[in-house]
Amino acid sequence: MSAVADSGGAWQTLLVRPEGGVWHLTLNRPESRNAMSLQMVHELRAVLALAEAAGDARAIVLRGAGGHFCSGGDLKDMAQARARAADPTTATASGPAGDPIAEVNAEFGRLCVAYAGTGLAVVAVVEGTVMGGGFGLACVADVVLAGQSTVFRLPETSLGVVPAQIAPFLVERLGYAQARRLAITGGRLDADAALRLHLVHEVHAAGALDSALADVLNGILANAPGAVSATKALMARARFERPADLVADAAAVFSRAVRSAEGIEGTTAFLQKRKPSWAPR
Repeated sequence: MSAVADSGGAWQTLLVRPEGGVWHLTLNRPESRNAMSLQMVHELRAVLALAEAAGDARAIVLRGAGGHFCSGGDLKDMAQARARAADPTTATASGPAGDPIAEVNAEFGRLCVAYAGTGLAVVAVVEGTVMGGGFGLACVADVVLAGQSTVFRLPETSLGVVPAQIAPFLVERLGYAQARRLAITGGRLDADAALRLHLVHEVHAAGALDSALADVLNGILANAPGAVSATKALMARARFERPADLVADAAAVFSRAVRSAEGIEGTTAFLQKRKPSWAPR
C-alpha cells in the first residue's frame, strides 16, 4: 500500500486511497458534517499535488464521510482569524498577507483554483449537506454525482458574509443569472433542482452511487490521460477567448496530440479494432 494510502494515519482530516489510477479522497470530519477547516484545505491541496506528481494518477474522487459532503467553512478558523485581526500587533501589512481573515479566505480560493485547474479528472460524489465551500468544490469538479437526499445551500449572505472565493465558480457553473439569484436568496436546492440547473450531472438513490461512480470512472480511464489534460486546458481557455482567436492554438494542440505516443496508440488501436493501452503520464 502506498505511503499516502491510509485510513487517516497520515492525514488529520482526510481518508486517502489511491487505487488503479484513481485517488479516492474522503473528507473525514463527520462530527461537523465535514466542515472545511484550514487544515483540510491544506491537506486537500497536498494530496492533489501528490496525485499530480504520481505518473499513474488519472482521476480524483471527492466524497464526504458520515452521509454528508461538506457543510462549508469551519467557523472556528474564522473566529480565530477574527481574533488575530483584532490584535493590533498582527496586522501590519496591507492585503491578505496582513489580514488574517483575508488570508484564511484566500487559502480556500487557492484550493478551488488548484482543483479547477488540474489536468486530472475530478469527480465529486455528494450526499446530504453541501453548503458554502462544499458547494464551491462541487462547482469545480468535472463530474458531479448526487444522492437523492442531497441538499445544496449558499448560506453566506444569511450570515452577513459573502461567498467570496466560490463566486467565480458559481457563475461559471450556473451562469450569472442563476448564481446571482441563489447568492442573494441564500439559495437552497434539492438534488433534482441541482440537476435541472446543471450543478450536478446525475442523481441516484444512495445505494446506486457506487455503481454510477464506477461507470463514470470506466469512461474516464478508457480515455488517454494526456488528451484529457490537454482538453481540459483548451476548454478552460475557451471560456474567455473567442473561437476565432483559438483556431491556431487549437490546431497546434491537435497536431501535438496526433503526433504523440497517445495519438499513435489510439488511432492504431481503432484501426486494429482493439482497446488502446495508455501509458502513464
